[in-house]
Amino acid sequence: MTAEGKVIRPPMEDIAKGKVFSPDKKFRNKMWFMGIFAAVMIWIMIIVIILLANYFVFFVAVGGGWPAFWASFFNMWWYPVNFWYWIITAIWLVPGVILVPIYLNSIEYSVIAKSGETMPEIYVKKGIINITRKHVPFRTITNISSRAGPFDRLFGIGSIEIETAGHSGSSQMGAPEEKLEGLVFYEELRDFILRELRKFKDPYVTGTEVVFPEEEGISSGPTDIERQILRVLTDIRDLLRNRE
Repeated sequence: MTAEGKVIRPPMEDIAKGKVFSPDKKFRNKMWFMGIFAAVMIWIMIIVIILLANYFVFFVAVGGGWPAFWASFFNMWWYPVNFWYWIITAIWLVPGVILVPIYLNSIEYSVIAKSGETMPEIYVKKGIINITRKHVPFRTITNISSRAGPFDRLFGIGSIEIETAGHSGSSQMGAPEEKLEGLVFYEELRDFILRELRKFKDPYVTGTEVVFPEEEGISSGPTDIERQILRVLTDIRDLLRNRE
């Protein structure tokens, strides 16, 4: 500290943003595909429900035939339902398609510092309006796993899920504390993090390994407490003998 009261910080490497990598563009394509897929599936469900209701009205309640059934379906339901459904769907689907790449471009991951050396933590930055920067130290990680769902495998990507000691007992229904999503090299990254974890914890348990605790040696000789108890019992025995 100088005379003016300023704190002189030692030179430190900028590890807040080391060698940064982001989700692959395939992750953006997956998010777009899932949004369109959800919209189409909801549309199919609505059409099927209308068909079943129309069938019940014409063939069970009224007793009509197929020509009247299809005429009623197309004139009363098909065009109005399709028009309003896709108008309403476009209200949330189009902004989602626009915001997805903007959000994904804001995501940053880092496990290697700018010098090329491994950082002692995993750095994650996310958010557009509310930006969060999280540092997950290696020494606090209790479990790490890779995950690739059906849509992930379709696009050739996956994610890394990280749990820490303070988060494992939380009430978030088993949700991981942090996820590194949309990565093509997710398996290689998982193996790299595991190798680094073993430097901090030896042995490191990944969830499938079984570690048997070592039993402490049992002392063959009596302890001080045992000697005191034996001495008291001996005194009581001698006292009883004298009274006899």
